[in-house]
Amino acid sequence: MPRLSKRENFLRLINKEVPEYIPTFNLFWGSARPPFMRGTSNPDGSGTDLFGVERVIDSGGINPAMPKTHDFILDDITKWRDVIKIPDFSHIDQSAWMDMAKQSIRNHDPENPYGGGTSTGFFQPLVAFMGFTEGLIACHEEPEEVKALMEYLCDFSVDNAKKLVQYYKPEYGSMGDDIAHERNPFLSLSMFQELIAPYWRRYYEVFVDAGLPVGHHNCGHFEEYLDDLVDMGVSFWDPVQSSNDEDAIKAKYGNNLALCAGPEMRFWDENTTEEQARTEVREYCDRLAPGGGFAMMDFIYADAAAMPGFTDYAIVQLQWVREEFDSLKFKYYE
Repeated sequence: MPRLSKRENFLRLINKEVPEYIPTFNLFWGSARPPFMRGTSNPDGSGTDLFGVERVIDSGGINPAMPKTHDFILDDITKWRDVIKIPDFSHIDQSAWMDMAKQSIRNHDPENPYGGGTSTGFFQPLVAFMGFTEGLIACHEEPEEVKALMEYLCDFSVDNAKKLVQYYKPEYGSMGDDIAHERNPFLSLSMFQELIAPYWRRYYEVFVDAGLPVGHHNCGHFEEYLDDLVDMGVSFWDPVQSSNDEDAIKAKYGNNLALCAGPEMRFWDENTTEEQARTEVREYCDRLAPGGGFAMMDFIYADAAAMPGFTDYAIVQLQWVREEFDSLKFKYYE
């Protein structure tokens, strides 16, 4: 029987040690953050963020809500100072931070790791303000203005990250800033290094300087940026989707970058049999688990019946995945 709890086992992983058994990872473990960072949200995630960007549920009912894809609040990057205004939070004093931290800890399940972050991201806000087309054009045509906007966002995120570390005392820091699609990042490596990476680094330094491991959430094909990420001190990444060369990444970084991943059930259909599903789980763990540096995404323990888009048969398939993983997660480490 394992000696380490789920929490202890995951923390061992992200501190670059070999875990006792394959850990699981849940993106929402890193959701401890001051409520004012969330803007004005409804229970379903819709509403407006703290910059005034409207977030909506898509036609398929997919949650969380995403920024509206029309009627953007910024149409000229050179005018961002007139449009993008971080609200005045000067009334949030030390006592208020202590109260928010106490409430967060009360709401936290002690069985799970306690992570947190304050960054709104950097690339994602840009395209939420302007849309992808205009946001990417701005990166090409007005890089100095983009950097000025990034600096403004970063100053705010860093200031609040320092307070989060002081009052919330998370066990790791986190940020999500999706900057890639299925096949490639949205920016070239050189453009990323100029326009985005310096601000990610400043933000992560708050946690690294406090002796905390940090993780980054980024969907899509992202491997071109990993050298920079590891150099910033990032020790785990989710989700490592199959469009990335998982085996090469594992071989290159080893335990210095834990890969939080899992079989991509989105490619399965009603012709996927139980044996095929179980075989994929076994082969996946056999490839990525040896030596450490791997965590299974915690979707396998999700309440699939409550997840949009899950058919009755997909729920059955998820049960196969869960059973197979539970049967083998202890076999890889002494």
